Amino acid sequence: MISALPSPAYPLTLSQSRPLRYAVFLYLYVMQGIPAGFYTTALTNYFTAEGVRPKAVGAFVAVIGLPWAFQFIWGPLIDRFQASSMGRRKPWVVGSQLMTVLASVVLLWVRDPVAQITTLGWLFCLRSLFAAIQDASVDAMAITIIPEDERGRVNAFMRAGFLIGTGVGAAVFAVLLRKYGFHGAALAQIGCLLTGVVVMFFVREQPNDRLLPSLGRRNGFVSAGGSMNPKIRPERPFVEHNFRWLFTELFRGIFARQSLLLFSAILLVYACNALFMRAYNHHLIDVIGWRDEDLSVLTGTYGMVAATLIALTGGYLADRFGARRLLLVMMSIVAVYLLGFNLASDAWAQHKVAQTGLVALYFMDPAVSAAAMPVLMGICRPGVEGSQFTTYMAFVNLCDIAGTYVAGTALEYIAAPYIGLTAGALAAVATAVTMLVVRHYRTH
Repeated sequence: MISALPSPAYPLTLSQSRPLRYAVFLYLYVMQGIPAGFYTTALTNYFTAEGVRPKAVGAFVAVIGLPWAFQFIWGPLIDRFQASSMGRRKPWVVGSQLMTVLASVVLLWVRDPVAQITTLGWLFCLRSLFAAIQDASVDAMAITIIPEDERGRVNAFMRAGFLIGTGVGAAVFAVLLRKYGFHGAALAQIGCLLTGVVVMFFVREQPNDRLLPSLGRRNGFVSAGGSMNPKIRPERPFVEHNFRWLFTELFRGIFARQSLLLFSAILLVYACNALFMRAYNHHLIDVIGWRDEDLSVLTGTYGMVAATLIALTGGYLADRFGARRLLLVMMSIVAVYLLGFNLASDAWAQHKVAQTGLVALYFMDPAVSAAAMPVLMGICRPGVEGSQFTTYMAFVNLCDIAGTYVAGTALEYIAAPYIGLTAGALAAVATAVTMLVVRHYRTH
């Protein structure tokens, strides 16, 4: 098979260009965020406005999230099979991107999303299977290629990309749903995802990578010219391990006491945020009477802009003052917000108060992520960094799904403010646990 010849001067090489790293990981996460905003915000708000019960909406999102629960499987596979002439991670990224496009085409089979909500959920689940592999491969690429002193800022760009994509998926696709129907929105999603495949085709991880696959096994894993040019970040030597070693090291990394305590606390805060977000959105539409389109557009405009600014600022602060210190501050803010805003729930009937609370809610996820992602990268075990970080991210992503499902069930029996107060109390517990862990391991 003919393949493009490697060139040290090739401009689109991740290891050689800091701006390119920022741009590529931002873009990849935008492409991940668009479908998420489509089904977790635009479609769920649409179903709520169409009279679908909260429990059914929660089940719809939970089914879509099933593949994320098993994402830990893909990390070791990606770490095990990375001897490609196209790069260590790129074949997985491009291949899974292409499969998400093909799986999205199947969504066009649905004629009436409200009447076929169960079928639609399972078709989205199929797309999520390949999206989970894509997410795992992008995270593995990130932890392999990003220098330690850039992790805070690049992670901020990654989270900002996801938030921008989610905002576009929420605002734009809410309008498309009402104006052109489900098929029009689904076609627009397919077009967006296809651009990701095209863009990544022309990007290299290292200077000696090829744009097209070759028949032979990749020979050598250190970048050509890596030791000659100080501007090139040399690739760490690749050592091939068997699955037994990979899974053993992965479980050691995840279940180490510090890792387990820190990750559990971070996960709980993400779950609390997702739990209240779905409950509050349902309250605004079903109780206060907001239009689903207005809510989705607000989420995807003011909410997205605010969240993106917080993510980028937080990334800088994490590199400047330390990720663990920032994590404690951000988790405390989440707990105070959830408790304070829900104690003042009588004021939600005022449009300005409800609107301000919604925009503030979109501060919480990126504020935590800006500090949490560098912390999680820092506790990953050498040799299985890609697998371990992918596992962490899988459960972080799953929190959005789980929060929506639990909120959908709880709303059948409990009002949104009480759900929010419960989430605030749990977030306070998570903050206290994180504080104790940080202090303990700082003094030992």
